[in-house]
Amino acid sequence: MRLGRALLAAGVIAAGVRVARSRTRRFLHPDGRSFTGELEVWGLGTPTGAALLDRPGRHPVTLRISKGAGTPPTYPDVLGVAIRVHGPVAGHRTDLLFSTAGRGRWLRHIPVPRRSFDSLYGTICPYRTGADAKIHLSLLPDLDGRALGRTLESVTAASADDGARLMLGAADGAGGTRLVGRVRFGRVLPAAADAALAFDPVRNVRADLHPTGLIHGSRAFAYRVGQRWRGARPAAPNPAAATRTNTHR
Repeated sequence: MRLGRALLAAGVIAAGVRVARSRTRRFLHPDGRSFTGELEVWGLGTPTGAALLDRPGRHPVTLRISKGAGTPPTYPDVLGVAIRVHGPVAGHRTDLLFSTAGRGRWLRHIPVPRRSFDSLYGTICPYRTGADAKIHLSLLPDLDGRALGRTLESVTAASADDGARLMLGAADGAGGTRLVGRVRFGRVLPAAADAALAFDPVRNVRADLHPTGLIHGSRAFAYRVGQRWRGARPAAPNPAAATRTNTHR
């Protein structure tokens, strides 16, 4: 009984410390590195209804790779990759967030702790396209690139001279994952720029490629509150995007 109370008290204290620290840093994915980069898209051949995936091209991106709980280096954690695609319209952005996940039709919905950044990442929940198709996006290691390794420092080292790359995949409900493009890491951004980044996968979206479901919908509130709490500038209000996410399955 005493042991249970002690563990509960320790948990409450740890949570309180984490919340207090989140006034100056992220509550989730606190430890990370941000980079400039490029998304190269070659498409799937068969249109999906999402212009970003269907039209071959190159897009500048800002990307962040991180540890979900901020465990010590080399320890397992739910690892994350956030990608902000800039343009093609000036001022427009698309935020795509990925976490290490399981493989297969059902396990891809479950975040899975990993030791290495050379892992499979998924959006966990599906996206809807302009053709009303439901697809799942993923990131996979590029076997022709450098290994990202197990630490944020090793990822930064791999990014030198165009060495760090991830493959972008898409899958519908019936088939396996097909590669649609490649993400290249550029130069590492200063710590202040990393701290100021505020990704929002619900509001910063395209109408023809948007997240679906109540899990994503709940993030619309959580992201905005968390970003304001730590002093970051949140995305512009987009009630239509939040409603679209909550009402589509």
